Amino acid sequence: MIEKAHALAAEYEELQKNLQDPSVHADVKKLKEFGKRLKELEPVVRCLREYEKQEKILLESRGVTDQELKEMAAQEAYVAELRMKELETEMQRLLHPKDPLANRPTILEVRAGAGGEEASLFATELLRMYLRYSEGQGWTTELLSKTDADVGGIKEAIVRIVGEGAYGKLKLEGGVHRVQRIPVTETKGRIHTSAATVAVLPEAEEVDVLIRTEDLRIDTFRSGGAGGQHVNKTESAIRITHVPTGVVVTCQSERSQIQNRARALDLLRTKLLAQKQEEQAKTHGALRSQQVKSGDRGDKVRTYNFPQDRVTDHRINESFHNLPSILEGNISPLLDALATRKMDLE
Repeated sequence: MIEKAHALAAEYEELQKNLQDPSVHADVKKLKEFGKRLKELEPVVRCLREYEKQEKILLESRGVTDQELKEMAAQEAYVAELRMKELETEMQRLLHPKDPLANRPTILEVRAGAGGEEASLFATELLRMYLRYSEGQGWTTELLSKTDADVGGIKEAIVRIVGEGAYGKLKLEGGVHRVQRIPVTETKGRIHTSAATVAVLPEAEEVDVLIRTEDLRIDTFRSGGAGGQHVNKTESAIRITHVPTGVVVTCQSERSQIQNRARALDLLRTKLLAQKQEEQAKTHGALRSQQVKSGDRGDKVRTYNFPQDRVTDHRINESFHNLPSILEGNISPLLDALATRKMDLE
C-alpha cells in the first residue's frame, strides 16, 4: 500500500513539473487532463506526506536516550503510532479502486415490509433519514412517487438523489431494515418487530439500455397528495409498463405530464438496467432483488432497537448508539464503517 502511494506521489511530482512546460498550457485538452489527474492524486499525496511526518516523529522518539526526555518521547511515539494507523486506513480507502458508478444519480426505493402499521411508519422514518442525510451532503433530492398507507406512513416511495458520490456512498444501504420498539398502539408495553426494505440503484443512462417505443404502454392518471386544485383536475401523473418484462414505473412529482414522462422513462431505464445486471451476475448477487430479499423481519441487514438506543449492522456485526440522531440523517459513521469493512473483505 505504501509503495503504491509512493508511486502515485512520484507521478504527482512529475505532473507538476510538466505543468511548467509552456507547450502544455498551449494544449487545452492536455492541460485539462493534467489538472484532473493532479486533483485525483492530491488526497493520496497529502495523506502520504502526513504519514511520513508521523513516521519520522516515531523514529526520533524511539531514538531518545536521555532519561529526562524518555517519558515525553514515549508519549509522542504513542500518539504518532495511533495517527499512522488512522492514516493507513485513510490511504487504503483512497487507493481502493473507484466505483465507476459512484457519481451517478441514485434511485432509492423505500418500501414497508412485514409488520403492518409499524412497518409503514418505520418506512416513513427511513425515507426521512435518507432525505436528511442527502441534505447534509449538499445533494438534491426529488420524490418521484409515493404511495401512502391507509393506516398512516407509506407503503412505498421512490426518490432520485443527485450529487457527487451519491451512489457510491449509499449503495450499501440496500437490504431489509428491521425495527424493534413499542408501538404507540401497544397497550401492554410489548416490543414489536417490523421491517422495511431499501433498494439503491445507479440511474441508467440512455446508452446503457435501449427502450423501444413499441414496447411501452403509457397511461396517465391524476396525481395524489398535496397540490390543491391541480391534483384534482389534471391527469399529469404517468404510468409506464414495459410490456416485454412487465416492469411498471410511475412518476407524479412534476406538474407537467411531459416532465413526468421523462422522469418515468429514466426510472424505467434504471430498473431495466438493474434487471439486466441481475441476470448477468446471479452467481455473485443481484442489485435489487438481492438487496430487498423477501421483506421479512428475518432477512435483515440492520436492526434499529429503540429500547436499547442501538443500531446494529449485521453485515459487520457492529453497533452504533444515539438512534434519534441516526434517524435525523447522521449516518456517516455507519456508512464509513461499512465501506471500510467492504474494502477489508475485498
